[in-house]
Amino acid sequence: MFKRTEQKNGQSRYDAALREGACNAIRVCLKVQAGEAVTLIADREARGIAAALADQLSQVGAEYQFLLLDDLAERPLKHMPELILEALRKSQVSIFAAGAQRGELRSRMEMMQVVNRFKLRHGHMVNITPQIMKQGMRADFRRIDDLSKKLIAKVRKARTIRGESVGGTSIVAEFSPAFNWVKTSGIIGSDKWGNLPGGEIFTSPARVDGVFVVDGVVGDYLCSKYGDLEETPLTIQIEDSRIVGLECENLELLEEFRTYTSVDENSNRVGEFAIGTNLSVRDVIGNILQDEKIPGIHVAFGHPYCEHTGQTWVSSTHIDCVGRRFDIWVDDEQIMQQGEFLLG
Repeated sequence: MFKRTEQKNGQSRYDAALREGACNAIRVCLKVQAGEAVTLIADREARGIAAALADQLSQVGAEYQFLLLDDLAERPLKHMPELILEALRKSQVSIFAAGAQRGELRSRMEMMQVVNRFKLRHGHMVNITPQIMKQGMRADFRRIDDLSKKLIAKVRKARTIRGESVGGTSIVAEFSPAFNWVKTSGIIGSDKWGNLPGGEIFTSPARVDGVFVVDGVVGDYLCSKYGDLEETPLTIQIEDSRIVGLECENLELLEEFRTYTSVDENSNRVGEFAIGTNLSVRDVIGNILQDEKIPGIHVAFGHPYCEHTGQTWVSSTHIDCVGRRFDIWVDDEQIMQQGEFLLG
C-alpha cells in the first residue's frame, strides 16, 4: 500500500496547488468510494502528483496500491510489468500518471486490454504535469459533461462534419451509423476509461478528405520533443482517410512523423475524429494530454479504439494531431466559430 510521505508537520510532501485537481480526479471524475480497490501507477517525474492523488484516496477511504514504474522495469518499457497487470485485475479503479517514452505505446495497450476486460474506471494521465493539474484538471467537469452530451446527441445524427481553421485546415469527414461516438468528458464510468483531464467526444470516421494543419501539437513521445508547433506547423494532406502528403519546415519533425505513420498498414490512416469540449482549456500549452481537449477538432492516425468505436481494423500506433481556432459545421449547421461553441 502507498503510504504518504510525511514532513515534520505531518503534511504530505506535494504542492498544495495540486490539491484541487487531485480532488477533481478522485472525487468527481472517478467517483472513488470508501473500500474500493484502486491501483495508482506513476513514474518518478509524477511522484508529486501521485502524492496528491494518494492523499485524496486516503481521505475517501479507498484501499489503494501505489506502483512506481521505474522500480519495476527498465524504461522505455517493452511490456507492462506483470505486477501492474495483476494489480489491475483486482481493482475497481486505476490511474496511470506517467510520461510517454518512445516505444512504450504497446505496453500501455497491454494495460488497457486489462482495463477494458475488467471494466475498471480508469483515469489515463499520460504526460501529466503540475501545470495541467493546475489548469485542465481544475475544470468544471459536470459542465463539460453537459456540453459533451448535448454535442454528441447532435453529431450522432450527422452525415458529415466540416472543419476549417485560421492556420489553413480544411477537411470534410463522413460518418457511418455503424461506428459509435464516444463521450470522454472527464466523468468516468466502467463502460469507458478516459483521459484526465477529460473533455472530448470522438469516433472513427468512415472517410476524411482535405488538409489538416497541425499548428497545435502532435501526440505520443513526439509531443514532449517538439511541443507547440505554431511557429513550424505540420501540414497533412489526406485522401480517403490516408496521408498522401506531408510538409513542415522542421525537417526532423517531418521525418519522425513520417516514420511514425509508416509502421504498419494502418498507421497513416485516420482512426479517430474528435471534438474537444474542455471549456477551461483556452490555448495550446505543448502537451497533448491537455491540448487535445481544447474546443476544436483533432484527428489521430492509427489505432481507432475499435473496442469502443466498433471500427473493424487495427493498428499498433496512434498519434493525435491538434490544430487551433476552428470553425465547425455539423452537416449545414455551424456549431463553432473561432474556437467558441455556438450551441445554445
